[in-house]
Amino acid sequence: MTQHNRDLTALIGSRICHDLISPLGAIGNGVELLQLSGMADSPEMALIAESVTNANLRIRYFRVAFGAAPDDQMIADGEIRSILAPGVDGRKIEVDWTPEGSQPRACVKLAFLILQCFESAMPWGGPDQRPA
Repeated sequence: MTQHNRDLTALIGSRICHDLISPLGAIGNGVELLQLSGMADSPEMALIAESVTNANLRIRYFRVAFGAAPDDQMIADGEIRSILAPGVDGRKIEVDWTPEGSQPRACVKLAFLILQCFESAMPWGGPDQRPA
């Protein structure tokens, strides 16, 4: 498939992810430099570092779910599992990814989109959010 035939929304999604990942990387590098300079660990620095990690993970997720890619592109098992790692980005559910080995990007994209729909449709925001 040529670049001209690709879905416009996927190309826009890719561009947005690309434009967001650079400033997030700069913030993360700044936090690292502050930590290396001997600045005492503080709750504020920990919050910034955690927020940058979460944002980077969400951007990686969105890049797969909404971005453009060649039809024959594969995604490594380790990459998929690291994106779906539990508890890192504030996700309310834990995903047990069982396929092994590299997977076709189109299949992973579909799985990520379905996962996002399921997560949004869960009553009370997920299994641990039920009213008492």
